[in-house]
Amino acid sequence: MTQTDDSDDPVADTAQAAPDTRRRAAIIALASVTALIVGAVGLGIGLWIATPDYPDNDSAEAGFARDMSTHHGQAVTMGMIEYRSDGEAGLRSIAYDIALTQQAQIGMMDQWLNQWNLPKTGTAPRMAWMSNGHHSMLLPDGRMPGMASGEELARLRNSSGRDADVLFCRLMIPHHLGGIHMAEAVLGRTDNDAVRKLAQSMKDGQQYEITALRTKLTSLGEKP
Repeated sequence: MTQTDDSDDPVADTAQAAPDTRRRAAIIALASVTALIVGAVGLGIGLWIATPDYPDNDSAEAGFARDMSTHHGQAVTMGMIEYRSDGEAGLRSIAYDIALTQQAQIGMMDQWLNQWNLPKTGTAPRMAWMSNGHHSMLLPDGRMPGMASGEELARLRNSSGRDADVLFCRLMIPHHLGGIHMAEAVLGRTDNDAVRKLAQSMKDGQQYEITALRTKLTSLGEKP
Protein backbone atom coordinates (compact mmCIF):
# COMPACT_ATOMS: atom_id res chain seq x y z
CA MET A 1 0.00 0.00 0.00
CA THR A 2 1.46 3.38 -1.05
CA GLN A 3 1.66 6.10 1.66
CA THR A 4 0.19 9.46 0.62
CA ASP A 5 2.55 12.47 0.82
CA ASP A 6 0.58 15.42 2.19
CA SER A 7 3.08 17.81 0.64
CA ASP A 8 1.84 16.76 -2.78
CA ASP A 9 -1.84 16.90 -1.75
CA PRO A 10 -3.43 20.21 -2.97
CA VAL A 11 -6.37 19.70 -0.59
CA ALA A 12 -4.03 19.44 2.37
CA ASP A 13 -2.07 22.48 1.21
CA THR A 14 -5.26 24.52 0.98
CA ALA A 15 -6.41 23.43 4.42
CA GLN A 16 -3.06 24.41 5.90
CA ALA A 17 -3.02 27.76 4.12
CA ALA A 18 -6.55 28.71 5.18
CA PRO A 19 -5.68 29.65 8.81
CA ASP A 20 -2.77 31.80 7.63
CA THR A 21 -5.01 33.60 5.16
CA ARG A 22 -7.61 34.24 7.82
CA ARG A 23 -4.98 35.57 10.20
CA ARG A 24 -3.62 37.92 7.56
CA ALA A 25 -7.14 39.12 6.73
CA ALA A 26 -7.88 39.69 10.42
CA ILE A 27 -4.65 41.66 10.86
CA ILE A 28 -5.41 43.80 7.80
CA ALA A 29 -8.95 44.41 9.01
CA LEU A 30 -7.74 45.35 12.50
CA ALA A 31 -5.16 47.70 11.05
CA SER A 32 -7.79 49.35 8.86
CA VAL A 33 -10.16 49.85 11.78
CA THR A 34 -7.35 51.23 13.92
CA ALA A 35 -6.37 53.66 11.16
CA LEU A 36 -9.97 54.82 10.85
CA ILE A 37 -10.26 55.36 14.62
CA VAL A 38 -6.97 57.23 14.79
CA GLY A 39 -7.98 59.35 11.80
CA ALA A 40 -11.37 60.15 13.30
CA VAL A 41 -9.85 61.09 16.65
CA GLY A 42 -7.24 63.24 14.91
CA LEU A 43 -9.90 64.97 12.84
CA GLY A 44 -12.00 65.59 15.94
CA ILE A 45 -9.04 67.08 17.79
CA GLY A 46 -8.17 69.18 14.76
CA LEU A 47 -11.69 70.54 14.47
CA TRP A 48 -11.81 71.23 18.21
CA ILE A 49 -8.52 73.12 18.06
CA ALA A 50 -9.54 75.00 14.91
CA THR A 51 -12.96 76.11 16.21
CA PRO A 52 -12.63 79.73 17.39
CA ASP A 53 -13.80 80.59 20.87
CA TYR A 54 -16.32 83.24 19.83
CA PRO A 55 -18.10 85.48 22.35
CA ASP A 56 -21.62 84.34 23.20
CA ASN A 57 -24.87 86.27 23.01
CA ASP A 58 -24.69 87.59 26.58
CA SER A 59 -21.01 88.49 26.50
CA ALA A 60 -19.53 91.93 27.10
CA GLU A 61 -18.15 91.83 23.57
CA ALA A 62 -21.57 91.31 22.00
CA GLY A 63 -23.18 93.94 24.23
CA PHE A 64 -20.44 96.42 23.42
CA ALA A 65 -20.76 95.84 19.67
CA ARG A 66 -24.51 96.39 19.74
CA ASP A 67 -24.58 99.38 22.08
CA MET A 68 -21.58 101.12 20.58
CA SER A 69 -23.03 100.73 17.09
CA THR A 70 -26.13 102.58 18.25
CA HIS A 71 -23.99 105.19 20.02
CA HIS A 72 -21.83 105.65 16.93
CA GLY A 73 -24.91 105.96 14.76
CA GLN A 74 -25.89 109.19 16.48
CA ALA A 75 -22.36 110.57 16.13
CA VAL A 76 -22.53 109.88 12.39
CA THR A 77 -25.85 111.74 12.22
CA MET A 78 -24.54 114.77 14.13
CA GLY A 79 -21.30 114.79 12.15
CA MET A 80 -23.13 114.87 8.83
CA ILE A 81 -25.51 117.60 10.02
CA GLU A 82 -22.53 119.81 10.89
CA TYR A 83 -20.65 118.88 7.71
CA ARG A 84 -23.59 119.94 5.54
CA SER A 85 -24.07 123.20 7.45
CA ASP A 86 -22.63 126.61 6.62
CA GLY A 87 -20.38 126.54 9.67
CA GLU A 88 -16.64 127.01 10.02
CA ALA A 89 -14.69 124.98 7.46
CA GLY A 90 -12.23 123.47 9.92
CA LEU A 91 -15.00 122.26 12.22
CA ARG A 92 -16.97 120.86 9.30
CA SER A 93 -13.85 118.87 8.35
CA ILE A 94 -13.60 117.46 11.89
CA ALA A 95 -17.29 116.57 11.78
CA TYR A 96 -16.84 114.73 8.48
CA ASP A 97 -13.89 112.75 9.87
CA ILE A 98 -15.96 111.77 12.91
CA ALA A 99 -18.83 110.57 10.72
CA LEU A 100 -16.55 108.66 8.34
CA THR A 101 -14.53 106.98 11.11
CA GLN A 102 -17.49 105.95 13.21
CA GLN A 103 -19.45 104.63 10.23
CA ALA A 104 -16.46 102.43 9.36
CA GLN A 105 -16.30 101.20 12.96
CA ILE A 106 -20.01 100.36 12.86
CA GLY A 107 -19.22 98.17 9.86
CA MET A 108 -16.46 96.39 11.76
CA MET A 109 -18.72 95.67 14.74
CA ASP A 110 -21.44 94.44 12.40
CA GLN A 111 -18.92 92.01 10.89
CA TRP A 112 -18.05 90.73 14.37
CA LEU A 113 -21.66 89.84 15.08
CA ASN A 114 -21.93 88.08 11.72
CA GLN A 115 -18.73 86.14 12.37
CA TRP A 116 -19.87 85.20 15.87
CA ASN A 117 -23.27 84.07 14.47
CA LEU A 118 -25.08 86.47 16.78
CA PRO A 119 -28.13 88.66 16.08
CA LYS A 120 -27.67 92.40 15.62
CA THR A 121 -29.91 93.08 18.60
CA GLY A 122 -29.94 91.28 21.94
CA THR A 123 -32.58 90.65 24.56
CA ALA A 124 -30.63 92.20 27.44
CA PRO A 125 -31.21 95.87 28.33
CA ARG A 126 -28.77 98.44 27.00
CA MET A 127 -25.52 98.69 28.94
CA ALA A 128 -26.31 95.48 30.84
CA TRP A 129 -22.90 94.14 29.78
CA MET A 130 -21.24 96.81 31.96
CA SER A 131 -20.94 96.48 35.71
CA ASN A 132 -24.22 97.94 36.96
CA GLY A 133 -24.35 99.76 33.62
CA HIS A 134 -28.07 99.43 33.03
CA HIS A 135 -28.84 101.11 36.36
CA SER A 136 -26.06 103.65 36.75
CA MET A 137 -25.09 104.61 33.20
CA LEU A 138 -28.37 105.15 31.36
CA LEU A 139 -29.96 108.58 31.42
CA PRO A 140 -33.49 108.81 32.88
CA ASP A 141 -35.08 108.60 29.42
CA GLY A 142 -33.06 105.49 28.50
CA ARG A 143 -30.31 107.19 26.50
CA MET A 144 -26.80 105.82 26.72
CA PRO A 145 -24.11 108.10 28.23
CA GLY A 146 -23.41 111.21 26.20
CA MET A 147 -26.17 110.71 23.65
CA ALA A 148 -28.13 113.78 22.59
CA SER A 149 -31.87 113.97 23.04
CA GLY A 150 -34.31 114.21 20.16
CA GLU A 151 -34.88 117.87 21.01
CA GLU A 152 -31.14 118.59 20.91
CA LEU A 153 -30.80 116.91 17.52
CA ALA A 154 -33.69 118.99 16.20
CA ARG A 155 -31.99 122.17 17.45
CA LEU A 156 -28.78 121.16 15.69
CA ARG A 157 -30.62 120.54 12.42
CA ASN A 158 -32.30 123.93 12.64
CA SER A 159 -29.16 125.89 13.55
CA SER A 160 -26.71 127.55 11.22
CA GLY A 161 -23.39 129.34 11.21
CA ARG A 162 -21.72 129.97 14.56
CA ASP A 163 -24.73 128.71 16.51
CA ALA A 164 -24.51 125.34 14.76
CA ASP A 165 -20.77 125.17 15.36
CA VAL A 166 -21.08 125.84 19.08
CA LEU A 167 -23.98 123.43 19.53
CA PHE A 168 -22.21 120.69 17.59
CA CYS A 169 -19.18 120.99 19.87
CA ARG A 170 -21.37 121.08 22.98
CA LEU A 171 -23.15 117.90 21.93
CA MET A 172 -20.21 115.96 20.51
CA ILE A 173 -17.83 116.44 23.45
CA PRO A 174 -20.07 114.65 26.01
CA HIS A 175 -21.02 112.14 23.32
CA HIS A 176 -17.35 111.25 22.90
CA LEU A 177 -16.83 111.14 26.68
CA GLY A 178 -19.66 108.59 26.92
CA GLY A 179 -18.10 106.56 24.12
CA ILE A 180 -14.72 106.59 25.84
CA HIS A 181 -16.32 105.31 29.04
CA MET A 182 -17.91 102.43 27.11
CA ALA A 183 -14.61 101.61 25.38
CA GLU A 184 -12.80 101.56 28.74
CA ALA A 185 -15.47 99.27 30.15
CA VAL A 186 -15.04 96.62 27.45
CA LEU A 187 -11.24 96.88 27.65
CA GLY A 188 -11.57 95.78 31.27
CA ARG A 189 -13.80 92.84 30.37
CA THR A 190 -12.44 91.26 27.19
CA ASP A 191 -9.44 89.25 26.06
CA ASN A 192 -10.59 89.27 22.41
CA ASP A 193 -7.77 90.85 20.40
CA ALA A 194 -10.03 92.40 17.74
CA VAL A 195 -12.32 93.95 20.33
CA ARG A 196 -9.42 95.27 22.38
CA LYS A 197 -7.73 96.77 19.34
CA LEU A 198 -10.84 98.60 18.13
CA ALA A 199 -11.89 99.76 21.61
CA GLN A 200 -8.44 101.21 22.25
CA SER A 201 -8.53 102.92 18.84
CA MET A 202 -11.92 104.42 19.71
CA LYS A 203 -10.68 105.67 23.05
CA ASP A 204 -7.55 107.28 21.59
CA GLY A 205 -9.31 108.76 18.56
CA GLN A 206 -12.21 110.24 20.49
CA GLN A 207 -9.92 111.74 23.13
CA TYR A 208 -7.95 113.44 20.34
CA GLU A 209 -11.18 114.75 18.81
CA ILE A 210 -12.38 116.10 22.17
CA THR A 211 -9.21 118.17 22.37
CA ALA A 212 -9.80 119.46 18.83
CA LEU A 213 -13.44 120.33 19.60
CA ARG A 214 -12.48 122.17 22.79
CA THR A 215 -9.92 124.15 20.82
CA LYS A 216 -12.63 125.08 18.33
CA LEU A 217 -14.92 126.23 21.13
CA THR A 218 -12.14 128.50 22.41
CA SER A 219 -11.64 129.94 18.93
CA LEU A 220 -15.39 130.64 18.79
CA GLY A 221 -15.14 132.63 22.01
CA GLU A 222 -16.74 129.93 24.16
CA LYS A 223 -15.48 128.23 27.27
CA PRO A 224 -14.60 124.57 26.56
